[in-house]
Amino acid sequence: MSDNLGILFFFAFFGFLAATGSIACAGNVGFERIQIANGTELPLTGGVWYPTAASATEHNLGLFTQTAAIDAPILGRNLALVVLSHGGGSSYEAHYDTALALARAGFVAAAINHAGDTYDDQSQVLRLWRRPAQLRRLVSYMLDEWPQHAQLNPARVGAFGFSNGGFTVLVAAGGVPDLNRTAPYCLAHPDHDLCRALKQAGVDPHLGAAVPPGAWISEPRIKAIVVAAPAFGFAFSTDGLRNVRVPVQLWRAAEDYHQPNAWYDEAVRLALPRPPEYHVVVGANHYGFLPPCTTRLAHRVPKICADPPGFNRGAFHQAFDAQVVRFFESTLR
Repeated sequence: MSDNLGILFFFAFFGFLAATGSIACAGNVGFERIQIANGTELPLTGGVWYPTAASATEHNLGLFTQTAAIDAPILGRNLALVVLSHGGGSSYEAHYDTALALARAGFVAAAINHAGDTYDDQSQVLRLWRRPAQLRRLVSYMLDEWPQHAQLNPARVGAFGFSNGGFTVLVAAGGVPDLNRTAPYCLAHPDHDLCRALKQAGVDPHLGAAVPPGAWISEPRIKAIVVAAPAFGFAFSTDGLRNVRVPVQLWRAAEDYHQPNAWYDEAVRLALPRPPEYHVVVGANHYGFLPPCTTRLAHRVPKICADPPGFNRGAFHQAFDAQVVRFFESTLR
C-alpha cells in the first residue's frame, strides 16, 4: 500500500488486496508458507513460490486463490532467488502475481510480512531501518535454512520492492537514506500525503533523529533490484546512493500524485551512480503497481483500487511482470 507513510495511517484494509484473486499458470508452481526465527522477536511469516513438476490445483491461500502445488518438491537446480518487499500497511501476498510469474519462469520467489508495517500491525511503521534487516534475514533463511535451499545458487539473488518496499531494496543494495530531509521536504510541501499524515498523527518530521547508528543494513548477496514507486525518494542523495552498483530497474507511475515525481522516483533516478533501466507507466497512479482489485475490495477501499480513466491495470500487470522476469533473467545469469 502507500509507503510514503501518508496512506499507511489510513488504509489498514490493504491486506485484503488479493482476496479471491486467481492466476492461471502456464507452468506448475509450488507454494509453501514459511516462518523464520527472528531473534527475540516473533518469527517472520511469509511464503515461497517455486517451479515444480507436481500437479497444481486451486487453493485458498490466505488472501487469494492460487493454482499451486502445496509443499511440493522443487524442480531444477542452480536456481535464482528473488526476495520481495511489500509496501507499507500490506502483506507478503501483495505482489503474488509477480511471484507467480517469476516461479513460472524458473525462479524461486520469497516474501515476508515486514513485522510492524503490515495491514494488521503498523506499530513500527516509522522505524524504516527494520525493513532491510528483515529482508536480509529472509535471504539468509532461504540460502541456508530453507529445506530446499540446496537447489538455490547463492550467487544469483535479486530483490523486488514497491513503495516502502522500493525504499527497502534500495537500502539492501547499499543505499543510505537521510531521513532528516523529511522536515525540509514537508516544510516546502505541507500538502503532500506524507507531510499531512505526519502532521495529523502529531509526528515530528525530523525523522532522522530516531535512527540508531549503523541502522541501515545492506545485503551484498543481492545482485540486482527492481524498484517500483520508491517511498522517501527525496531522502536519497547522490552520496547516499553511491554504493548502489547493482543493476536497477526503476518504475514510475506517470499519474502518481501520492508520491509526486521530482521528489520520489526522479530523485532516485538522478542520484543513482549508474543509469537504471527506467520505465514510466503512462496513465497509472501509485496503486497501479498493486494487482487488480476484486469487486469487494473496490467497494471497501476505492482509493487503492480506482485507476485513472483508460488505464487497464490487469493488462499492465501482464506486461509489468514480463518485464520484471526479463530483467532478472538478464541480470541473474
